[in-house]
Amino acid sequence: MELADINRREVLRYLGYKNQEADENVSRIVEDCLELLWKNVSPKYRVREFPLTLGADNRIDGEVFQTKSRNLSVNLKDCEKILVFAATLGVGADYLIQKYNRLEMSRAVILQAASAAMIEEYCDQVCEGLKKEYEEKGLYLRPRFSPGYGDFSLSCQSAVLDALDAGKHLGIKLTDSFLMMPSKSVTAVIGVSQKPHRCDVKGCEACGKTDCLYRR
Repeated sequence: MELADINRREVLRYLGYKNQEADENVSRIVEDCLELLWKNVSPKYRVREFPLTLGADNRIDGEVFQTKSRNLSVNLKDCEKILVFAATLGVGADYLIQKYNRLEMSRAVILQAASAAMIEEYCDQVCEGLKKEYEEKGLYLRPRFSPGYGDFSLSCQSAVLDALDAGKHLGIKLTDSFLMMPSKSVTAVIGVSQKPHRCDVKGCEACGKTDCLYRR
């Protein structure tokens, strides 16, 4: 991932701009915040593959977690395996946001938006690499689906992180309310299937196909 890869429009979307252009001052601060983040973040990820069993009544056994979720069952239709995935920007982003919460609240808000766009871009690029790797083996990946989406219980967050030993390898810890620290971290389940169904790795938010079976 390069600094130029971060979608500035996505940063503005997180700031609440809807098809609007930012003025020169906001655009300048966005660039300043992105450059500051770039010097302080340490993006990392970890991924592991596990067998998958889909049962009746939307029951899912991913070996490292068991749950009941209609939304995730639809996403994993025709899959025989899953990837469990986690990524983080590290503690640097949180440190900067906390610092500017004290010094300059408006800049802290922009740092929040910029770091959210940055972790999503990092995940997109990692998933694009995984997609190519699996397609070389004749397998196809579904869009990543995170605990907390739809009816996929946030409580599964703990099992996903434990399966990846994410505390040791990524420095990700979980609070009692299942929130991750560092906060700019992502976990997800990614279906692996022998049946092709090509989805944009940028996820459902970037795709206009609203009738897609795998849409979250």
